[in-house]
Amino acid sequence: MPSVQPPPSEDRAVRIISRQERGALVLTVSGDLDIDSVPPLGRALEAAAEEGSGPVVVDLSGVGFADSTTVNVLLQGQTALGGRLRLAAPSPFVRRLIGMIGLDSAIPVRQDVDEAIDAALPS
Repeated sequence: MPSVQPPPSEDRAVRIISRQERGALVLTVSGDLDIDSVPPLGRALEAAAEEGSGPVVVDLSGVGFADSTTVNVLLQGQTALGGRLRLAAPSPFVRRLIGMIGLDSAIPVRQDVDEAIDAALPS
């Protein structure tokens, strides 16, 4: 008898909420990021690179899963934004991924959004 896979869970669908906070653009990301769902994050980072000059904080606290395409999008964002990009509050899964590949050597990772906003921009 064939196994039946349940439909994808709506609560894991990717959502990106953008807001301005204390001179920074904060992108709050939730859901599971993979090759099919990560393009909106890439577009948001591209738009941030074209506008503004303050910090760009990607809040990863609501991300349950991320893969290599997510890492690639974040590195492309870092290339476009330079030291303006910082990651905040990664979920346990994302924190392990960041640690395994050493992503924190390329992009600053902070404990929470406030700390990421307050971190000095490179001169």
